Parts: sequence; structure tokens; C-alpha cells
Amino acid sequence: MISNDPLISRKQELPLKDNTTSLFLKVIISIAIFLFAVTLAGVLSINSMLNAWNNSILGSLTVQIMPINNANHDLALKQTLEQQNITVEFLKKLPEVEHVSVLSDEQLEKLLKPWLGDGIDISNLPTPRLIDVKIKKNTEINYTKLAEKLSEISPFASLDNHKLWLDKLIKFADGLKILALTILFLVIAITSGAIFYTTQSNLGLHHNIIEILHIMGAKDTYVAQQYARRDAWLGFIGGCIGLFFAIPTIFLIARLAEQIEGGIISEAHLSPFSWMLILALPLFSSGASMLTAYYTVKRTLEKMM
Repeated sequence: MISNDPLISRKQELPLKDNTTSLFLKVIISIAIFLFAVTLAGVLSINSMLNAWNNSILGSLTVQIMPINNANHDLALKQTLEQQNITVEFLKKLPEVEHVSVLSDEQLEKLLKPWLGDGIDISNLPTPRLIDVKIKKNTEINYTKLAEKLSEISPFASLDNHKLWLDKLIKFADGLKILALTILFLVIAITSGAIFYTTQSNLGLHHNIIEILHIMGAKDTYVAQQYARRDAWLGFIGGCIGLFFAIPTIFLIARLAEQIEGGIISEAHLSPFSWMLILALPLFSSGASMLTAYYTVKRTLEKMM
């Protein structure tokens, strides 16, 4: 019985199904999408981390009041607190400052716990007092002049605007992002190359069939469309397989990052838009495979025929 569906009959003109190259392309694309998804998640997480640093750290500074040494512990603590109060009053009067808060003993104990261990009573130790200063948005401060004024107000006060070490962290994060983008580029290049060479090999195997199709009036575009449809489907299936393994890996890496106590890595996260980009990777691999196969066939047939 002859089928009345012309599309089904046209798809059978080139034996592209159940080809050995199909399995190879599925494996290559699934591995590529796995690496692409994990690396892309890393790039997007680094971007979110940099934004979090800019919002939380660049808009603040810390003033430290060194403890006053005195044989009388109570008197030394009283004098240290007096220096702290004088500094707080000075900071509150600055027009660039939005909010000033003094870290409590509990907060200081939490900060010192990783170094001193559990069960340490910091009330018996000459610990510095920390003042957190929130800067108004779109406001610039001359940190050199501010440090000079602080030293005049209190010789025990010192300024830390986080800028020096934050610049180093940003450079490190930018380096990681460049490395990740390089990996993405290499993944795309290697996958495109695999599709290019497998498609060329397949064209060589079906050279006689393609010549017959040309004699019958088929154009290069018609042959290229068949390969494009085949590779688009392989790209989508391979992308889904790669994404299937990539998502648990991303969650595992995120889980490991959460275990870093008090670390800046905890600022990294994936937004809903980032997840949309990651989940759309099978469509990306499908489109990229389709275009690569289409133009590979067109270019190769122009040289062969």
C-alpha cells in the first residue's frame, strides 16, 4: 500500500535514521550541553555574586576602635566605650552617612568564633569594637580625609572601607568568568566541529543517492533541509540528556558552596531568569545543530557537484 503522505515518503529518500553518526552526535551534544549548563550556571552565579558585593559591600565601611590597655579591666572597657561613642556621634553627623550601628558583644563573638573556638567569653578579652557604617546611594566619600578626621576624633579609631580587598576579589571573580566563557566558547566550537565533520562523512556515504536526487531535480537546499531536520532533532534529544544530568550537578555544587561558613560564595545564586536560560539549552543545541548541518551540507554540495 502506498502512503498518501508526501512528507513521510520524502523523509525516506536519504537513509539518515538509525545511522551510526546519530548516536555519536547524541553523545557529543549531551556531553557538550552538560558542560555548557554547568559552566553557564557558574558564570551566572558569579554575576549575581558580583552584584551582591556591589550592593552590600561597596555601600558600607567599617570603623574599628582598638581596645585601650589598662591593668583595670573595667576602666579599660569604659574608656574604650567612650571612644566608641565619640566616634559614633561623629559618623552620624556626616552628610554621606545613612546609618550607623555598633556591633553587639554577641555579634563580635560570632565573628571571632571561627578563630577562638567555642566556649570563649570575649568579655574578658581586650577585643576591638566594630562600627558598621551604611553609605547613602550614589554618594562618594574621600576615604583618606575621613581616616584623617577619625584619627583626630579618636586615636584608637581606624577605617576599613573594604575597597582594597574587594578590588582583588572582583579581579579574581572576573578571571573566573573569563575562564568560564572560554570554556563555553570551546564547547561550542568542538560541538560545531563534530557536527561539521560527521555531516561531511555522511554526505560522502550517500553521495550516489544525492546525485540521483539531483538528476531528479532536487536542489541542494532540499538535501540540506533533510540533514538540518535530522540534526535539529538530535541536538534537542542530546540537549535534554545533557541537561538531565547537569541540573543535579548544579544543585550538588550549590549544596557544597552553602557549607562554606560566612563565605562570600554564599552570595552566589541563580535567579529565575538564569534558570530559564539554562532550561532553554536544548532549544539552543537544536538550533545550533540545525544551522551547522544546513550550511555544512550546502557548502559541501557546492564543492562536490
